[in-house]
Amino acid sequence: MRIAAWNVCGLATSQKKGFKFYVEAEDPDILVLSETKVNNETVDPTLKERFPYSYWSIAEKKSYSGTAILSKHKALSVTRTLPGHPDPNYTKGRIVTLEFENTYVVGTYVPNAGTGLKTLNEKNLWNEHFTTYIRDLDKEKPVIWTGDLNVAPTAIDLANPKTNWNKTPGYTEAETTAFKNILTPPSDSPSSAPSESPSSPKFIDVWRHLHPTDQHYTYFSYRFRCREKNLGWRLDMFVLSERLLERVKMCEIRDEIYGASDHCPVVMEIEGAL
Repeated sequence: MRIAAWNVCGLATSQKKGFKFYVEAEDPDILVLSETKVNNETVDPTLKERFPYSYWSIAEKKSYSGTAILSKHKALSVTRTLPGHPDPNYTKGRIVTLEFENTYVVGTYVPNAGTGLKTLNEKNLWNEHFTTYIRDLDKEKPVIWTGDLNVAPTAIDLANPKTNWNKTPGYTEAETTAFKNILTPPSDSPSSAPSESPSSPKFIDVWRHLHPTDQHYTYFSYRFRCREKNLGWRLDMFVLSERLLERVKMCEIRDEIYGASDHCPVVMEIEGAL
């Protein structure tokens, strides 16, 4: 089973710049899109032929945000909200969850902390509710979480960590700690109660697990010739319930793909049915 995820930075624009060539070459079973910026569910005959089932989440604000999961396999159920979050409009267009027989697939376009970190509080609120949500899902079935997660988890996940630390969205103590606490719940969290310890469920950042020291990136700003200089960030990833790890066959960043977005696709192959 091949799953690909790509922040397309505007689907309509990406389609004019070679989007279809990547999709044809990769031929994923499931394609998770983020930052689609569409205002309606896209009716593209070639996409529909390849992916009979499409699940779109569209933002309230026109031409903003947007996520979608295109699939060759029909989901048992679909959820487009972040349960518990006090502002449903804020989360619209940022999350799609598909339930399959054996797993949940969650596609996200996680909020950005904003220029000058002006929306970091909103990002923290998202992280708080998303952490609860993904752990609740994991209690029912293992989870595959992917998309643009808008965080560089560690110093080797961006080109200039020292100059960006606690100054640039995606690489602040609040954001990296929230991500770390999803992977491994802190000892004082409810999910790490003594009755569950030491087997509290963990999540795995799959690409980093398979490439522990590599410095490859999924996002390059269009400014300052960042792609040419390899000044990037690793913001797009696959995070899995730990018990799925043994089924993973590969996980790669398609960094040879460029032109259709300021992000690179990421792809994972997993053995067995979803």
